[in-house]
Amino acid sequence: MTDTADQGFARIPQLVRYPELQANPETYGFTGTQGMVNLDGQLLRPEAPSRTLLIFMHPATTLHLLPMPTALARSGAHVLCAASRYARFDATLIMEKVACDMGAWVRHGREVLGYEKIVLCGWSGGASLSLFYQSQAERPTITDTPAGDPCDLTAAGLIPADGVMMIAAHASRARTLSEWLDPSVIEETDPDRRRRELDIYDPKGAPRPPYPADFIREYRAAQLARMRRITARVRERLEDLRRRGGAEYETAFVVHRTMADLRWLDPAVDPNDRKPGTCFLGNPEAANVNPAGLARYSSLRSWLSQWSLDDSRCDAVRGAAGISVPLIVIENSADDGAPAAHPRMVHDAAAQTDREMHVIRGATHYYRDQPELLARCVDICRDWLQRKGLVA
Repeated sequence: MTDTADQGFARIPQLVRYPELQANPETYGFTGTQGMVNLDGQLLRPEAPSRTLLIFMHPATTLHLLPMPTALARSGAHVLCAASRYARFDATLIMEKVACDMGAWVRHGREVLGYEKIVLCGWSGGASLSLFYQSQAERPTITDTPAGDPCDLTAAGLIPADGVMMIAAHASRARTLSEWLDPSVIEETDPDRRRRELDIYDPKGAPRPPYPADFIREYRAAQLARMRRITARVRERLEDLRRRGGAEYETAFVVHRTMADLRWLDPAVDPNDRKPGTCFLGNPEAANVNPAGLARYSSLRSWLSQWSLDDSRCDAVRGAAGISVPLIVIENSADDGAPAAHPRMVHDAAAQTDREMHVIRGATHYYRDQPELLARCVDICRDWLQRKGLVA
């Protein structure tokens, strides 16, 4: 199947299925109730052959229409855009199970598609997943989820990749939420009850930018405190359900006001070339209450696995410290999504492996109306792949 609009590569649907017995379904309908995990993907395959496959995967969304994978395919790279079982629905997402899904895709790339070399391409939220996966594939240690449910990565047969790329990415979903969460919320069930002195969107509330250093410290501490209050309630609720026994094993909740990063209003906080007063979802104040905002809906178990800074294991900083394959980190200097400090943190953590870092000046998160900067990123990636012997 060829999409003529893509100029130079075919879009070939991919399906991966593998058995998994689930005590309770995690997604609505057929998926998850038949004893099988069903995963969808697209292979972006140029006409010229290659024995190297680049795998783009995000925990919670699909990537086959994003600029970076398609630009790499147009340049001649073979690209697999792989979805997890939670694609477009992250309210019940368990990171340990997403690692199993990535393992199924890596195996598919090697054993079904026949590629000799596999490179994990972590774009945005895919970087923490890629590094989490690679570290567990090299030295698996995890046998359960943060909620204590069985999920044995030591017995999953995860196949290590040959290299990892991190592009326009944050360090983890939990770290990011801890820096975006609105600390002004006093009562989780009544988000209009707020501490005005911490409400950066209230004209009569918090100080105006540039923010004083003491306010930044107070704000960051209050963000972490709110996250930990939510985590405490989650653990209390889980324990209550376990004590009761019976069929009720899980519940869901809403996390209000989750898009309030100081960086979006004050360019002096972790400075880069981003435009103040906006974010990758548009107006930050509107995004803060948007139903599509980060971490808006969550199950108890999912909160611990992907959003709790104290519990989630899927972290690019820790993952980078545990890999032995080459790593490239590419920071977009005008990124209005990934926090500016995160790429350097990940690069510096990978002290035991072959690593390098590049900064693309002026590039935004999605390269919107920036074809020359997108091309620059492709050139950096292709050059790195060649130099590291990852082009087969």
